[in-house]
Amino acid sequence: MNIGNILLAKKLVSAEDINRAIVHQNRSGGRLGDSIVALGLLTREQINEVLDDAPQQPMTPAATGIDPVFLLELAIKGMFAENLESPSQMAEALKLSTNVVNQLMQDAKERKLVEALASAGGGGIRTELRLTLTRAGREFAVDAMSRGQYFGPAPVSLKDYQDRILLQRVTNETVSRQRLDEAFNGLVMSERFISRLGPAVNSGNAILIYGPAGNGKTTVAEIVGNVFQNVIYIPHCVNIEGEIMKVFDPAIHRVVAETPATQGVSTLRRSRIDPRWVACYRPLVMTGGELTIEMLDLKYNTVSKFYEAPLHIKALNGTFLIDDFGRQRAKPEDILNRWIVPLNSRVDYLTLHTGKSVMIPFDEIVIFSTNMHPNDLMDPAFQRRISYKLETVEPPEDLFRKVFEGMAKKNSLTVTDAIYNRVLQGIRENDAPLAYFQPKFITEQVLASCKFEGTPPQFTPENLDDALANLFIKKPDGKMFGVKRS
Repeated sequence: MNIGNILLAKKLVSAEDINRAIVHQNRSGGRLGDSIVALGLLTREQINEVLDDAPQQPMTPAATGIDPVFLLELAIKGMFAENLESPSQMAEALKLSTNVVNQLMQDAKERKLVEALASAGGGGIRTELRLTLTRAGREFAVDAMSRGQYFGPAPVSLKDYQDRILLQRVTNETVSRQRLDEAFNGLVMSERFISRLGPAVNSGNAILIYGPAGNGKTTVAEIVGNVFQNVIYIPHCVNIEGEIMKVFDPAIHRVVAETPATQGVSTLRRSRIDPRWVACYRPLVMTGGELTIEMLDLKYNTVSKFYEAPLHIKALNGTFLIDDFGRQRAKPEDILNRWIVPLNSRVDYLTLHTGKSVMIPFDEIVIFSTNMHPNDLMDPAFQRRISYKLETVEPPEDLFRKVFEGMAKKNSLTVTDAIYNRVLQGIRENDAPLAYFQPKFITEQVLASCKFEGTPPQFTPENLDDALANLFIKKPDGKMFGVKRS
């Protein structure tokens, strides 16, 4: 990971600052960090603080916290299954330093598991030594593969993972009123709701968001999950009692991306950051009606013989959203009972297929979002465990019109008094409450109608009535909301 990307992600420097530092580096030589310091963009202490906050790359097998024999098996499996030949190839695949790989290969030579081939290049150019498995090495690899077929980045130890979770608690980051206001920019929300939401976010405790459908519960939860800015470190995988648990998930974790400005740029003390960990933003994991109790347990692959971390473990140091709570395949009380220990004691226990349990610090904001009444989902004892309970309610008419006008303007539509009153009448005569989603729904319907008719975007009595007909089911008497076409 390039230190420039982390500095950018932490907003300590700008892309323009990095470009200036690159120009300075090209002119003066040295590392990118040296140029950043020389230009006065950051102090050496600030850069060291960022580097010290990251996991430190081990330079010996023992310093990895993993049994050297386990690492040796991983390297030999790579040679056997992936045809890796050079220490640099192994270092890249295992996310270990070449120093560690060289020590592992020295052990492999002494065990007569590998032997040297001709050099990888010629023409007098100094190149790496190529290695190949001996017959004993191939037998060693087959035996290792029979115990587990995982090959990839070397794991971190369970203790290092536990310590890292505690080091990067979600409560370490304060979400200010200004940042929350910026996150909700463009959305019409009551000031009172945001004032109550802010303390809930900063507490790191569970949040219940409830209220009628279509009033932004999921949107609010997504904003909460994405409002954090800190960079944290997620391990590719963890060693638990000799077993592998994969944690990093590219479909979930937002990686601190390499920017064009920093690609190919040398960094300050690159080797200090352990590449077994991935620099990411705090995760947001969302699940809905598909959630089952089994999805909150370790998933063991009986063929490959390694584990996939459950969703809430992938959400550690971030936010875990249970959307449409109460509509899961599992009973609400079963799901709630699964959360009692983590929410109370801030630890969770994962059970291996051998029956052994391990403790994981539980640090994440759990958000329950539902359009059902909380009394129908949980008893008072569990309600007490949810510190913050926020209700999203029907918008008052002034806010509803503001949302409608804003949505229309964004799509080159104009809301007149006549248009607004027609929409309001259609909703009210259908005995339906106002909801924040309705302006977007109606606007999209009108735009689709205009596109079909080949007309400029415009509200008409006809396309409004059609939008309302798609928004609601007709009354039993067949009447269309009591709105007459003109």
